[in-house]
Amino acid sequence: MRKFLLLLLVLWITSEKAPAQDLIQPVRLATADTAGVWNAVGRVNLIGTGFCTGALIAPNLVLTAAHCMYDKRTGQRVKTENVEFLAGWRDGRAVADRFARKVIIHRAYKYNSRRRLDRVASDIALIELEHPIRNVRILPFGWAGRPKVGQTVRVVSYSKDQPQEPALHNICRVLGRDPSVLVLSCHVTFGASGSPIFITENGVPRIASIISAKAEWQNRDVALGVTLSRPLEEMLSSLASGKSAIRRIQSLSSRLRK
Repeated sequence: MRKFLLLLLVLWITSEKAPAQDLIQPVRLATADTAGVWNAVGRVNLIGTGFCTGALIAPNLVLTAAHCMYDKRTGQRVKTENVEFLAGWRDGRAVADRFARKVIIHRAYKYNSRRRLDRVASDIALIELEHPIRNVRILPFGWAGRPKVGQTVRVVSYSKDQPQEPALHNICRVLGRDPSVLVLSCHVTFGASGSPIFITENGVPRIASIISAKAEWQNRDVALGVTLSRPLEEMLSSLASGKSAIRRIQSLSSRLRK
């Protein structure tokens, strides 16, 4: 499968370039009624740099892409105090907003690496918020197992052409995978890095992956997702070490092993 993936031309999704065109228009989540359960998806503002998309996975933890935490112009890490999470951001307002206390990037991730698929495989960051979000309208997402080839998934994202409200991509399939990377038929646009990829189980959306990059494969636009289980488990364990209040993180970690 890695030989299959090597045929991909990887393009990093930042908010600084023109968007690609979707073949199927996503659903705009422009009101509280349409947003509903998706309020735990938010815009990750990188002050002075741009924005990405992230999702709340615990009251004080946001999951997003590691490359979002670097300034594309300089290659330097974005300062932690310039990272802000806007949960349920719509039309200039957030259901809740928090600044980052700490940003954790997977230890294998190297922003300047030329091995692009290796960058995708470890393109994971956790934002620890200054204060937990405890709001009945914003419930952290649980986890799903790795999706199978041919399985339908959904993506919720912000983008350069739709920065003021999230969009729900309902029709998206897994085209291929290896142990680290998923190839998806999603037509994501710039700004969608870190967007959660959902599988619906018993009517409940659960995160199965996150968007890392867009790519071209067999003359079609595709998206690349990160396989979360092992790299995210390592990050959660690292974050939990030395802390007393870690039950929620340990619970997340145990589910990732399943």
